[in-house]
Amino acid sequence: MKKLTISITFFIILISSSSSHAEDDVLCLKGLKSSLTDPSNRLSTWSFSNSSSSSSICKLTGVSCWNAKENRILSLQLQSMQLAGQIPESLKLCRSLQSLDLSDNDFSGSIPSEICSWLPYLVALDLSGNKLSGSIPSQIVDCKFLNSLALSDNKLTGPVPSQLTRLDRLRKLSLSHNDLSGSIPSDLSQFGEDGFTGNGGLCGKPLPNCGSFNVTIIVIAGVIGALGSVGFGLFWWFFIRSSNRNGYGAGKCKDDSDWIGLLRSHKLVQVTLFQKPIVKIKLADVIAATNGFDSENVVVSSRTGVSYRADLADGSVLEVKRLSGGGVEVSEFKSEMNKLDQISHPNLVPVLGYCVVEDERLLVYKHMVNGTLYSQLHRIGLDWPVRVRIGVGAARGLAWLHQTGCVHGYISSNVVLLDDDFDARVIDYGLGKVVGSCDSSDSFGLGEFGYVAPECMVASLSGDVYGFGVVLLEIVTGQKPVLVKDGEDGFNGGLVDWVSKHLSDGKSKDAIDKRLIGKGYDDEIMQVLRIACSCVASWDKERPLMVEVYESLKSLGDGYGFLYEHSDEFPLIFNKLTE
Repeated sequence: MKKLTISITFFIILISSSSSHAEDDVLCLKGLKSSLTDPSNRLSTWSFSNSSSSSSICKLTGVSCWNAKENRILSLQLQSMQLAGQIPESLKLCRSLQSLDLSDNDFSGSIPSEICSWLPYLVALDLSGNKLSGSIPSQIVDCKFLNSLALSDNKLTGPVPSQLTRLDRLRKLSLSHNDLSGSIPSDLSQFGEDGFTGNGGLCGKPLPNCGSFNVTIIVIAGVIGALGSVGFGLFWWFFIRSSNRNGYGAGKCKDDSDWIGLLRSHKLVQVTLFQKPIVKIKLADVIAATNGFDSENVVVSSRTGVSYRADLADGSVLEVKRLSGGGVEVSEFKSEMNKLDQISHPNLVPVLGYCVVEDERLLVYKHMVNGTLYSQLHRIGLDWPVRVRIGVGAARGLAWLHQTGCVHGYISSNVVLLDDDFDARVIDYGLGKVVGSCDSSDSFGLGEFGYVAPECMVASLSGDVYGFGVVLLEIVTGQKPVLVKDGEDGFNGGLVDWVSKHLSDGKSKDAIDKRLIGKGYDDEIMQVLRIACSCVASWDKERPLMVEVYESLKSLGDGYGFLYEHSDEFPLIFNKLTE
């Protein structure tokens, strides 16, 4: 029996509100300020007249806390401040810190090998654009929740530590433009060439292979090869463009000429289920349950793929998603699926299992009887209390994902599903590595059109917040996210711009769903509208954290008696046993 346990200590420490912890945060900031050179006086507002109180530290430049009632420091964003000095040991007193951004300053010296013992709950660490030297400490593997690591544009030397491959949650890695050398660990090749370029001594995928060939010979061979491949390259470019035009949907990379026929030819393949079923399910059962993947059984089509309703012979109902995208190797896909099995929360749609047939990837989910928020909102209509209930639940699920280091990347009203009580369940989480667009020019490949933040080239926490803000705007306005048409003033554009125009014209009430006006909810609706607008701020640094969005919405939900077990506890870390 294999036992997988995520320490509940993470949760206990982060919700602690003892005065000693609050004082530690003050001492952390004091030590930081005193140890750094600040030629532009960017930290001049950091005043500590009363060290016994931490009530004001959350208002200091670059400091973010959990919420107004909890004065524990969550994030330090001190980028581009011309700060100089070494990374100070006083950071160890900011023990609850999850995001540290010291990029584009003049920090020097080495990266402290103890940084992860100081800050064990880091989700994002950005030290890029400084003058840091020495090697990348192998102890960085102790930052077990790390989602993003940026060390580019420094003077780091030595090899890339193989221990980085053990950071299971890592989604972004940037080590470019240093003086690193040696072979890149093979498991890190997934982060692409941009993550390693500019290191003359590095080799191995995704950079050129390691070897002892003479550079001159390589250059000559490259020139000859280039001349010979120009014609082939042009042919291949036209071929790919033609193929993409003939495809369907976003992220289509497969040959769809007869994918159902392919599945039928493997109908005896068994569906892998995470929980041991009483009766084993084969692919033939899934094909029959979806009526041969008939279009009438389609629940929703999105960037991640097409989902079908599956009515099994025993009367149970499942949802089966055919993933879009190029399809990763089977071993990597199974590894990612095992990670999804370990994610559990009341506001997430549970993944029950999966099936692999050649390039086809199927996921099996629990079916949500009330469908998507999109269908309920735009085709049927919902009253305001139900919309609040859905907003609170969806925010709670997404906030939990963020606090455990998981970026969603595909937020939309189509990934918010509703159970029989109209409680929100978020789906499509954790698919970033197994779904993608084949067209590198497709800037919307990482999310749904109309929900992608303007700065997003890769999925990010702030990008998720932006997408959720658009969902809240849908809830308030009743409008779809794109192509809002307003006959009164001839407006034709996106929902965010449409709402912004009404607010700038002083006509905020004209943006509210007319089905909600005058029913006693106007003040609450305006409050949600303000929250939504903060989420879709054009500059990502101005957007709130998802946990802050959830806390704001929850205050409304409490008025309706929408009480959730452990609803004030973030991050929620559940112990899970698997056999």
